[in-house]
Amino acid sequence: MEELRARIAALGVRLEELLQKLDLAGKRTAIAALEVEAADTSLWDDPQRGAVVMQRLTTLKTKTEGWDAMQHQLRDISDMAQLAAEEPDPTAFIDDITAQTSQLEGELDRAEMELMLDRPYADHSAVVTITAGAGGIDAQDWTEMLTRMYLRWAERRGFKAELLDSTVGEEAGFKNATVEIDGEYAYGYLLSERGSHRLVRLSPFDSAHRRQTSFAAVEVLPAIDEGAPEITIDPKDLDIDTFRATGAGGQNVNKVSSAVRMTHIPTGIVVNCQDQRSQLQNREVALRILKAKLLDLELRRREEEQAKLRGERVAAAFGNRDRSYVIHPYTAVKDERSGYETTDTNAVFDGDLDPLMEAYLRSQLTG
Repeated sequence: MEELRARIAALGVRLEELLQKLDLAGKRTAIAALEVEAADTSLWDDPQRGAVVMQRLTTLKTKTEGWDAMQHQLRDISDMAQLAAEEPDPTAFIDDITAQTSQLEGELDRAEMELMLDRPYADHSAVVTITAGAGGIDAQDWTEMLTRMYLRWAERRGFKAELLDSTVGEEAGFKNATVEIDGEYAYGYLLSERGSHRLVRLSPFDSAHRRQTSFAAVEVLPAIDEGAPEITIDPKDLDIDTFRATGAGGQNVNKVSSAVRMTHIPTGIVVNCQDQRSQLQNREVALRILKAKLLDLELRRREEEQAKLRGERVAAAFGNRDRSYVIHPYTAVKDERSGYETTDTNAVFDGDLDPLMEAYLRSQLTG
């Protein structure tokens, strides 16, 4: 019985810690403001705005009610355990209390994961761009390896993944590649991949087979649903060029100017797309990627403003080595931000990224 009571006490400490990070009071304030807005009949003069407000209100209520229910359940379990401890023979109650404790632990595990993913657009699909950095041909090969790794991760999770665009290297690999991964919370999980990835190995492209260090940068953007109101682009702000695509493709790909280069004049963001079959498809994909980049720019701006208000130092750029992959002279994958490390590099390259992602998310929650 003492062991069970200790388990319940630990569960209470864990719940209290998570509630402090949750800012339940702030969510209740937001709910009250949204309820006032929802009660205004003029809200539905703009149906899109009305739908956004009601969805946000429903989501916040569901979350707060879930945490309230867990607090009530924990109190009930604690009371039951106290009463059982006062009985001459508490064994008749232990099985029921143990079952309820296990159930609450499972609910708290799920709620904790949602809390780790509690950020704007976390539940959206994701657009991932991998770009070769220092390391020449090895870096381009490394970029292709990372692209395959993320495609395998999506396959493991049952997500739909599509290679939207790529620029093939002269000798091997990709100079850059863009993948869209369509699945619930894909963006939230893949934020752990944003940054610089370093590979250390014996180079297969060096005749002397010397050790080579290669880098690739990974950018993760939230995919925006078609017709969503988050980002609007004035056509006057776009400079669009067309050119002939290079590399593999359909029989038409190298014969006509089907590739598209789209420049957003106010920000200077440039997006290229050449892998689709027609210029129209390349335009559509380029515009989708551009909207994702503009949304990411806005989200980063908000994060920096919030960090300044909290008095935190705002980094000017990502570190030079957010994650290291070593396959010579030993095997290891280490995330420098969370400290998580594994020696099973083959599993990681085959898309087994969940432990790395969860460790990163936990480090952000506790940091």
